[in-house]
Amino acid sequence: MTAPKDFPRPGRSLSDSDRAAMVRVDQAGEFGAVRIYAGQLAVMGDRHPYGRLIAGMAAQEERHRAAFDAMIARRGVRPTALAPIWSAAGFALGAVTAAMGPKAAMACTAAIETEIDRHYAEQLAQLGDSDPELSTAIADFQAEEVEHRDAALAHGAEQAPAYPLLSGAIRLGCRAAIALSKRL
Repeated sequence: MTAPKDFPRPGRSLSDSDRAAMVRVDQAGEFGAVRIYAGQLAVMGDRHPYGRLIAGMAAQEERHRAAFDAMIARRGVRPTALAPIWSAAGFALGAVTAAMGPKAAMACTAAIETEIDRHYAEQLAQLGDSDPELSTAIADFQAEEVEHRDAALAHGAEQAPAYPLLSGAIRLGCRAAIALSKRL
């Protein structure tokens, strides 16, 4: 019996299907981030001081999503079949955390961006110099995701009610979404 195929480890060459899975999961993640921020803004509005911060992060996520949308089209990659679920789940997560309060919204951002930073670092290690276009996009977007995480932490993410539980649950959900979007 063979183990299920996962992203290749460093030192192994990447196949076209491996690269396609990377683009698919990254586009799905950026789409999910756009939906999370949309849910948060629907509850908080853009006049709240954190609302303005969230709107700025949402604009960057939209740019990331558009770049991966273009890459999907150019490379002929099938997008995830789970997009309708990620749309509803992302919006709901954003709305619920914003309804819990601005610090919970920041906790959501910190948790997600922590996982995305880790995910992008793994992808960069796997890519090496094999796909400069994809590596450059991931590295650029990773830097902005780290900025989002740091901004969320600076705005009180860790002061959210039940922060360790909330953060852990969101990070687990993020890891599950990544795993599912690689394949479906």
